[in-house]
Amino acid sequence: MVRALLLFSLACIAGWTADKTTVPPAKKADRIVVEKSARTMKLMLGTEVLRTYKVALSREPIGAKEREGDHRVPEGLYVIDSKNSHSRFHLALHISYPNATDREKARKLGVKPGGDIEIHGLGKYGWVGSLQRQVDWTDGCIAVTNSEIDEIWPLVPVGTALEIRP
Repeated sequence: MVRALLLFSLACIAGWTADKTTVPPAKKADRIVVEKSARTMKLMLGTEVLRTYKVALSREPIGAKEREGDHRVPEGLYVIDSKNSHSRFHLALHISYPNATDREKARKLGVKPGGDIEIHGLGKYGWVGSLQRQVDWTDGCIAVTNSEIDEIWPLVPVGTALEIRP
């Protein structure tokens, strides 16, 4: 009887403590702001900055993407239109480039606008970690470390607005 009462008491205490230590769910971003010149990416909720990350950009970091193969990161307003959990870059958030403005600009230039632009991790090169920021190395994408994209992934739902500034 004493043993049963002790077990019951411990179960009640464990249940009571679990309720008190439950971590609230993380706030989800409603907007991402990338400042190419500062090499930063901010996850925003209204005017609140949820997180800030240092990023690596493409081999041609200055100027907006105009055409397929120009190795530039786009500039403008986009959305995260899909997520790829099987990316060769670990995890990837797909950017809705090209938008209507980008397609029209490319049409006027007589070129293809390109596509497949993402915010992604490092994949099998994850061991490089934050050193990846020392060189702009992507082909038009925005790169963070694998651990950072792991943190970003649940905070950014499909449909999140994205602004990429020069």
